[in-house]
Amino acid sequence: MRNLDMTTLRSFLAVAEQGGVTRASQVLNLTQSAVSMQLKRLEEVLGITLMDRANRRISLTPAGEQLLTYARRIVDLNDEAVARLSDELFEGEIVLGVPHDIVYPVMPRVLKTFNAVYPRMNVILKSSSTVKLKESLGRGDVHMILTTEVDLEPGGETVTTMPMRWTGAVGGQAWKKRPLRLGFCTFCIFRTTVMRRLDGAGIPWELAIESDEDRSVEALISADLAVGAMLESTVPPHLEVIATGGALPDLGTHKINLYGAKGRDEAATHLAHLLRTGFDATPPALLRQA
Repeated sequence: MRNLDMTTLRSFLAVAEQGGVTRASQVLNLTQSAVSMQLKRLEEVLGITLMDRANRRISLTPAGEQLLTYARRIVDLNDEAVARLSDELFEGEIVLGVPHDIVYPVMPRVLKTFNAVYPRMNVILKSSSTVKLKESLGRGDVHMILTTEVDLEPGGETVTTMPMRWTGAVGGQAWKKRPLRLGFCTFCIFRTTVMRRLDGAGIPWELAIESDEDRSVEALISADLAVGAMLESTVPPHLEVIATGGALPDLGTHKINLYGAKGRDEAATHLAHLLRTGFDATPPALLRQA
């Protein structure tokens, strides 16, 4: 009887979900060679090839795709059993604040990975604007926050830097109209930057909505009644990045910063590590050519 090793299954899952050995090794806190050896060991135990290594980005073979379903179930069941039977696991709570527009696609992956390591740690996710999250951190209402900013303030660290892009409805034409109709939340930190860039380019604009709700703004933009601006890798599927061919000004870059991670306990330190590697693994959005 051949038995599957839990460590090799975790490495296999990490490589499949992160899209490569390098990113998986960062999430697992292992060397690349260690992850590669575990994958090789798993293939030898099963006598099959799990990864197609012909291209730069590793992809799963049909057998690998089939194992992926089983591996998730096995690892999840293992973690559930350990969490219920062990009294030694870490317990506690972390309140994490994240701006609305960068919750996806990174946060679901990060929280799932963190829960596998600390199943008894309760993570409360609070979504708001950068301005409000900073106020919450100052009051002690949250433990850690991510922000989207042009600069970095004392006490924080920059997780990644991304270009800000014009966004609109899929196949939309609103970006060609004048005055340009803008869709931004009242407290959106990108709003002032966009208005200044348009004023500098001499392009007339008007606000198409006054709302504190990101969903309302996204609905307006996806209906092709306005345009917005988002960080390149955070554009949702129902919107798209618009390559305007110079018709609209370049919006520069913004930082995704992390505050409150320093001096934390083991669990919070690991969560901060996952946040850093999570954004490093985020692919850029595709641009629709005008």
